[in-house]
Amino acid sequence: MAIADQFDAIVVGAGLSGAVMAERLATERQMRVWVIDNRSHIGGNVHDGMDPHGIMVHTYGPHLFHTDNEAVWNYLSRFTEWIPYQHRVLAYFDGTYTPIPFNFDSIRKHFPDAEALIHLLKQQYAQREKVPILELMQSEQPRLRELAQFVYEKIFLQYTSKQWGVRPEEISPEVTGRVPVLLGEHDGYFTDRYQAIPSQGYAAMVGKMLANPLISVTLDQSAGDLITLGEDHAIWVDGEKYSKPVIYTGMIDELFAYSHGELPYRSLKFESEHHAVPRYQPSAVVNYTASEAFTRITEFKQITSQQASGTTIFKEYPGEYSRSSTDFNIPYYPKFTEQAQAKYEAYKAQAKGYANLHLCGRLATYRYLDMDDAVANALELFDTHFPPKRQEAEP
Repeated sequence: MAIADQFDAIVVGAGLSGAVMAERLATERQMRVWVIDNRSHIGGNVHDGMDPHGIMVHTYGPHLFHTDNEAVWNYLSRFTEWIPYQHRVLAYFDGTYTPIPFNFDSIRKHFPDAEALIHLLKQQYAQREKVPILELMQSEQPRLRELAQFVYEKIFLQYTSKQWGVRPEEISPEVTGRVPVLLGEHDGYFTDRYQAIPSQGYAAMVGKMLANPLISVTLDQSAGDLITLGEDHAIWVDGEKYSKPVIYTGMIDELFAYSHGELPYRSLKFESEHHAVPRYQPSAVVNYTASEAFTRITEFKQITSQQASGTTIFKEYPGEYSRSSTDFNIPYYPKFTEQAQAKYEAYKAQAKGYANLHLCGRLATYRYLDMDDAVANALELFDTHFPPKRQEAEP
């Protein structure tokens, strides 16, 4: 049977964006949807599961759901119950663990005249909850300028250098100048109304999203082996012309065979360690902002509240994405240079030539999207391009 006779839509990618689109098309429009993914599991980068020691880990690094978008929260809540989780992060440098974003407690750890400095902050920025360090750097008060410089150098300079693979002297203060100092003791990393993780994990949540019998999922299947974009602006699937919707969530440069050049990304490598101790570090995530090769360590038990005698940690190493790399072959963060943006715009213009092609998700739209943004954008794409059919008026 021809592909077009079997399916009313094809979704490339079984990650969060693809799962939302597939679920909406099947549930709301009763469309038969074929989801294909080149990985051996669903969920994309939010995938999680048990490691060999029985510890629930996030396969591609910590994913902590937070949002102020009530519609997104309510939508995902159809497919999971939640474990409330308030994320807290410490930075390790100079032999100390310091809360970040930098707050009053952080100041007390590093400044002998902390209370005077805190009083000065309250005076200068009354009624403010936070102040960017770039603003502090421009303060008329020398002590506040010193505080800003301390935060910049100790917390962000080396960390950003490692994260993006640039020399410290290449980083402008404006790059991290938006980073705030919090005017209070609050040590939460996020301020969103909803903060939680799925009670059974992200893979289980995505599995329920894809459980509609109208959805068929094929894993270990490269889209490039099935889908061809013809010069006649037609999409061919497995050698057959396919005029129904194709929702693409993969790398847009790969879709067009890198005709405008490769888009640059930063990638990540994770080293897993299991330790026979109840707890490894003082918080779920510790950022290493000095000279260590890794950027952070995540201890997953502190996120999931799982009860186990041992604990598993991930050390996270950043690197330049390359298709041929054995360590850094997964694209995580777009590199927002003018040249990269120009390449993306060329691919985006090329994609518009295919009427039934819809780009969705961070790789296809070359943006860094938090999980709630990815869900919101997929829901918006569905509402915009797949409205309900108008009922014919009865005679």
